Amino acid sequence: MRKPNILLIEDDELDTISVERSLKKLEIKYILHTAYNGLEALKLLRDPENPLVPDVILLDINMPRMNGIEFLSIIRTDEKLKHLNVFIMTTSSENNDRVTAEELGISGYIIKPLNYNDNTKRPDSMDAFVQFHLRKILLNENT
Repeated sequence: MRKPNILLIEDDELDTISVERSLKKLEIKYILHTAYNGLEALKLLRDPENPLVPDVILLDINMPRMNGIEFLSIIRTDEKLKHLNVFIMTTSSENNDRVTAEELGISGYIIKPLNYNDNTKRPDSMDAFVQFHLRKILLNENT
């Protein structure tokens, strides 16, 4: 069985570490690719010699150079990329961000807590997402 590819597009190192911790709890072998913003992610996805084909994209909204909504708008108009499973992970509780993301065909929307000193909610929500949603997607894609 091939290892599934996960693309994490996140500019915050603490959030990247949190996602990596949650992913380690999966009892599935996977390959994690990371990009700091939408431009870096597009470069990976459109590499002419070895394009990345992720099973799942975990996407932050608020990033420098190209934010998550801009990235999502671009891949949804690209015939080779528009089918990708994209989950938004963001601190933004703005309703217009959520509506725009849903209109662009996301697979899910996870709100990250802003308070880094109180991690009680943070691992639980990410762990729950990883254990219930991501596990199912990755197992279904690779059977």
